[in-house]
Amino acid sequence: MVARAYTVAFEGVEAHQVEVQCSVTAGLPAFSIVGLPDKAVSEARDRVRAALNSMAIALPSKRITINLSPADLPKEGSHFDLPVAVALLAALQIIPEDAAEATVSLGELSLDGTLVSVSGALPAAMTAATGHRTLLCPEESGAEAAWVGDAQVIGAKSLADVVRHFTGQSPLPAAQPGEITTATGHKDLRDVKGQERAKRALEIAAAGNHHFFMLGSPGSGKSMLAARLATILPPLSPQEALETSMIHSVAGLLDQGGISRNRPFREPHHTASMAAIVGGGRRAQPGEISLAHNGVLFLDELPEFSRAVLETLRQPIETGDVMVARANAHVRYPCRFMLIAAANPCRCGDMYDPAKACSRAPNCGEDYLGKISGPLMDRIDLRLEVPPVGFRDLDLPADGETSATVAARVQKARDLQTVRYAEADGIRVNADIHGATLEDVAAPDAEGRAFLLKVAEKFGLSARGYHRVLRVARTIADLEASRDIRKPHVAEAVSFRLQMTKEV
Repeated sequence: MVARAYTVAFEGVEAHQVEVQCSVTAGLPAFSIVGLPDKAVSEARDRVRAALNSMAIALPSKRITINLSPADLPKEGSHFDLPVAVALLAALQIIPEDAAEATVSLGELSLDGTLVSVSGALPAAMTAATGHRTLLCPEESGAEAAWVGDAQVIGAKSLADVVRHFTGQSPLPAAQPGEITTATGHKDLRDVKGQERAKRALEIAAAGNHHFFMLGSPGSGKSMLAARLATILPPLSPQEALETSMIHSVAGLLDQGGISRNRPFREPHHTASMAAIVGGGRRAQPGEISLAHNGVLFLDELPEFSRAVLETLRQPIETGDVMVARANAHVRYPCRFMLIAAANPCRCGDMYDPAKACSRAPNCGEDYLGKISGPLMDRIDLRLEVPPVGFRDLDLPADGETSATVAARVQKARDLQTVRYAEADGIRVNADIHGATLEDVAAPDAEGRAFLLKVAEKFGLSARGYHRVLRVARTIADLEASRDIRKPHVAEAVSFRLQMTKEV
């Protein structure tokens, strides 16, 4: 007799259904797990045996074989403990076989039978809903999985609770979704004194999801501006929140099952490795660019990052996803992020101050910024030199626009884009438009087109640069609620494109 239970194997943010087959036959006593398990899965037999012993359930002196089907799909992680235990309990006729087959389970077992939370409950719940099965998971993971409304989710504290639930002695209640978390902070765009042009660029970047590069001396406010970008971005839509939470669930970053409507803001240090930024490692985990999906990736001191790391950003910026290729896995992760980068003009940062600049200026700046390749810079929509703030400006009262005021304008511009691209496949914001859609929605009027052609010919804009100017101009027009893209919109977009032509 073969008893069956179900679980999942993760490949990126996708959870593939796995059938756990258990056979108890006559022969020399043995407990083996087959089906391409990794070390953590193979060790499940010892954890399951100890957990059953803690419940006074002794394994028979027979040959126990667990098969994880499909056998050619790699199985990784400790979440296979619970489904192995469920299949074994069904094979021993301790719990009903039909109940085990109607359940997708995942969870790690302690030696005393306590269930330990695992990552990936949210995508596992989506797989369970697709197969019209109930998801059984540790209680701590239930709040996260319950956000998938189409799936019934049961959270248990221990293996004993699971047995009592399946046998009808003490049915477990359905898990409830966790709370929607909101950011708590006191940062406001009003705190930034001066830098009006930088604030304008930040607003445009937020409205159209455009990449933004700031160049300026130390202390000019680049990091301060970037940190306040989150305060003017619109909240995640339900679809975006689910996409982002699935990635964070696989990475084990969801806090007590709460789903956040705030856009991710990731700021890795410049010493981060390629695997940390792009994704990888032994289990091909998502990197910072995927954890920033639908949010912001802030790279401070951009030239200090490894050249190889920076060059790997070129393809994800264009396609919105990244393929993490390893010898035993090829995993695709989404990574539609907004890149905000900042850099000093040179290594010491004082090139613009004649009294402090070294004797190598301006060659020191060219060498320093030369670490940023032209193809990478060509993919950045907005470029701005951020000048130092004068001491007198610092004494002025904070009477600028608040983040709430700017956020309202950004939200109106995003609403226009939502309506405009409602029927477009794969396009949500102006930064995504391409091809025929770009020609339809971002074509300037005759005066604006003539101006742009003249600029493109004079400054040698690439085809990518030409199209990115059109996207930014479309966003500027949306901020003014203008249906047409006129010459002033194109001129402002061009000004952010060409301002740093000599420096970078």
